[in-house]
Amino acid sequence: MRHTVANDAGFAEASLPVRFGTVADLEEFMTRPTPALVRDFASIDGDIIILGVAGKMGPTLARMAKRAAPEKRVIGVARFSEAGLQEQLESWGIETVKADLLNEAEVNALPQARNVVFMAGMKFGASGNQALTWAMNTHCPALVANAYRNSRIVAFSTGNVYPLVDVLQQGALETTPAEPRGEYAMSCLGRERIFEHFSRVHGTPGRLFRLNYAIDLRYGVLYDLASRIKAGTQIDLSLMGHVNVIWQGDANAQALRCLAHCTDVTTPINISGPETLSVRWLAQELAARLEVEPRLVGSEATTAWLTNTAQANALFGYPIVPLGAMLDWTADWVARGEIAYNKPTKFEARSGAF
Repeated sequence: MRHTVANDAGFAEASLPVRFGTVADLEEFMTRPTPALVRDFASIDGDIIILGVAGKMGPTLARMAKRAAPEKRVIGVARFSEAGLQEQLESWGIETVKADLLNEAEVNALPQARNVVFMAGMKFGASGNQALTWAMNTHCPALVANAYRNSRIVAFSTGNVYPLVDVLQQGALETTPAEPRGEYAMSCLGRERIFEHFSRVHGTPGRLFRLNYAIDLRYGVLYDLASRIKAGTQIDLSLMGHVNVIWQGDANAQALRCLAHCTDVTTPINISGPETLSVRWLAQELAARLEVEPRLVGSEATTAWLTNTAQANALFGYPIVPLGAMLDWTADWVARGEIAYNKPTKFEARSGAF
């Protein structure tokens, strides 16, 4: 039996895979451009440069961009410390440039492009290296905002800039006042303010892409839960009892579509799945698929980091990949012991210490 969903253009139902046999299968599906993305790319002029392309989401976002608009140059910029990644991107038709985005001369020497997706930043390890975290999350955006003042800039951000909100109130809105916890979230708000400042100064249109949490079978909230359940690790529900999640392919498509939906002065947009999800329920569903008993302790708090995605849903429609498919795919992937990034999301860190 295959999952079926209506696609983002309202056409006939599209079939989703039951499982993914290999990483290549996963990435091929995850990077398929939606019809709406193809239309949006046709409406914007110029090429696309992705700054910080070597992160967890960058390679699949770059490949999706190239598949959506083969005639456009797609340029990926990073230090490329991971062996083989640069060659893989180039095999997909993506041009690559090695650069240190904290080096002003190297940033200014990068190719110009009408469309910029800014994905650089530092999260994990932030608690042990606050100075570098602030440099990556605020100084680097200032260099980029100046260098690409004549472009559109979609800058990745996070829902961590919001306060913890009542789980019964559907999440923080874009108008909810920021109240970051911990230096990582503070620096992310700093990144947003830098892009907003230079957007006003230079007239650079953009979007601040407040994402939480993307789901890839190799990492993410569902992978974290499933791998812990399989290992028999205890899950403390008192830390973070509720979350939002979105399939990484949907998140990438919406990030790229934001290039066609920039505002004259850059503004935030919340990106995630539309549901407020109980971690207890997610754990129970994954455990049932894994045929094990989850070790759940603690009682859920009345607050969590949650975002309301009504604005994005009105603009882009609901995500294509439903939660049930994500649960099935993740459980199958973890049960088979397939490859993982071994990079926990730390979604349960209520203190904001990453």
